[in-house]
Amino acid sequence: MSIQASIEDKLQALEPDFLQVENESHRHSVPANSETHFKVTLVSSRFQGLMPVKRHQQIYAVLAEELSGPVHALALHLYTPQEWQSRGGNRPDSPNCRGGSQA
Repeated sequence: MSIQASIEDKLQALEPDFLQVENESHRHSVPANSETHFKVTLVSSRFQGLMPVKRHQQIYAVLAEELSGPVHALALHLYTPQEWQSRGGNRPDSPNCRGGSQA
């Protein structure tokens, strides 16, 4: 199973209304076909009443295995259904990589 598929599978535990896992490794200075940099957009009513740090901690707990090894970076965009709706179903774009051999 790919790392992306594993992340998608494990995040089902948070009962998402919407889940998008994007492999952004190609935007960084890593070998082709790497799975090291991901962006997760997750909408769940389980985030209701939780501050962002608590939401992030839930993700870190679920993905502890991936974060201790192959995953180098994880951008998280975590919303309640109401927050997601008020944003029009949009999340911020990722900035361009400025590290490694890219300037």
